[in-house]
Amino acid sequence: MLFHMENPNTRPGGGRESGTILIVDDDAINRKILGKLFSEYYKVAEAEDGLAGLEQILRNQFCAILLDVQMPQMDGIEVLRRLRALKLLDKIPVFLITAECGQEIMREAYELGVMDVISKPVISYVVLRRVRSIIELFEARKHLGAVVESQNIALLEQAERIIQLNQGMIEALATAIEFRNEESGGHVQRICQITRLMLQNTDFGEGLSEDEIENIALASIMHDVGKITIPDAVLTKPGRLTAEEYEIMKTHTTKGVTILESIPQLRNSGIYAYACDIARHHHERWDGRGYPDGLAGEAISPWAQVVSLADVYDALSCKRVYKASFPREQVLEMIRTGQCGLFNPRLLDSFFAVEDRLFEMYQTLAGAPSAG
Repeated sequence: MLFHMENPNTRPGGGRESGTILIVDDDAINRKILGKLFSEYYKVAEAEDGLAGLEQILRNQFCAILLDVQMPQMDGIEVLRRLRALKLLDKIPVFLITAECGQEIMREAYELGVMDVISKPVISYVVLRRVRSIIELFEARKHLGAVVESQNIALLEQAERIIQLNQGMIEALATAIEFRNEESGGHVQRICQITRLMLQNTDFGEGLSEDEIENIALASIMHDVGKITIPDAVLTKPGRLTAEEYEIMKTHTTKGVTILESIPQLRNSGIYAYACDIARHHHERWDGRGYPDGLAGEAISPWAQVVSLADVYDALSCKRVYKASFPREQVLEMIRTGQCGLFNPRLLDSFFAVEDRLFEMYQTLAGAPSAG
């Protein structure tokens, strides 16, 4: 006997709910009785054995599965194993309905992830309440998941807008400094492009993730942010700086860090540490004769080294207030021979390996160097 009907009128409230229940049982009478019980609330589909039931599950969406244990071709426990392997038991509640409710069957069923093991003969209002409650729980969880996902998407979009806004503000600040320095305004963009290209396409960027490289490239935009503190008489002087003026100019590295440290929003971003390091150390030299800290060799971070070389390459290749641009071959010779600072030999190898691409990039940007 499948059912014990203590009081047929005690079924929970009426009204069809959305979704389809799959009843998997080799006994046609059992399927019909269960189907009649649930048809008031859900659409009902049937399968005569485990294999047929599994095929239906893979083709259709069900809000719940009622599964017999003893069936030909594939029993209920094996169906559970297959569903678990397919990671479907987190999405569809499965109920085992069986007259053979031994401890081993129950233990394995619950370990596999079944929602409930219901013994025959079942009591109609009990099985209805148990199954419907679990279905409602799953539906609520799905809805909550969809809401959370929607909120996460909205938050990510908002974060992206904030990132773009912050990046725009950073670029605007850096560009304002360039215009104050009577430069074209394209310097920071070229430094960013060179830094990204070198780290992505040479061994010098080995070990850095794409996100890290992007953060470093963005941080490079602020390498000269400290120049906003340098007096115009020094910053825009067309001739050679005096020793005293040069000392003032050198302070743009440490003052740049002070400015970056004063921006609270920047402290929480992925570029902060890179920006501070680059701003302070992009004038250090491989031989220790740079400033402000006299760092030498590997004590200089890879990103500060790359930005340092990018800064020199761009300064030589483009017209500045104090000089004309140099031809390409002269630029490369000056870098190769250390006329504008001594660089890490490995960094130079990486630079010359991609310089053709850098030169091509310059052809599409303002201030392109001459071929020489």
